[in-house]
Amino acid sequence: MPETEPQQATAGKREVSTRALVVLAVVAVLAYSLDRVSKSLVVENLTLGQPVNVIGELLQLRYVENPGAAFSLGSGSTWVFAIIAAIVAVFIVIFARRIRSTAWAVLFGMLLGGNLGNLTDRLTRPPGFGVGHVVDFLQVYAFPAIFNVADVAIVSSMGLFILLTIRGIGLDGTRAAKRMTPVDADAPSHPAPSDPA
Repeated sequence: MPETEPQQATAGKREVSTRALVVLAVVAVLAYSLDRVSKSLVVENLTLGQPVNVIGELLQLRYVENPGAAFSLGSGSTWVFAIIAAIVAVFIVIFARRIRSTAWAVLFGMLLGGNLGNLTDRLTRPPGFGVGHVVDFLQVYAFPAIFNVADVAIVSSMGLFILLTIRGIGLDGTRAAKRMTPVDADAPSHPAPSDPA
């Protein structure tokens, strides 16, 4: 028996949702893996605080241990950042079922992978569980902070968020204009002038 239109629509949505979840998971694993591998190489091969030129002074590797958030802010509240990161990770996992757009899946995948990368440092590195120092090592000329691959993934996800929001692309992948109801689409852009009295 052939499927009805509602059944076909439901199957299509399920297929799109599954594809988005797969994209999210792959991007998250990739971002997390790149972060963990790069940090491991830095800790094993670089001296703490010693700069290594990659592209002159434009890009340097400088291994530092960050007890706080970006720009080393809140260095006495590392455990707070660990809790926030854990909450964000749980939220993304729960929220992921609503995503139908590949672009939004990439966004949340980068955010999840980057978030878990820095959370892992806070949970596993010295001086202890929940207060571990994050490994940072990328330094760009004139940029006021040293960062890591996880930070790049998080900032990239924020940039993609701004782009998708400006373009009006929703979680289902459609633009805001296309999500208008037929009544809205047929309505005149300006009210019709009233008849003279």
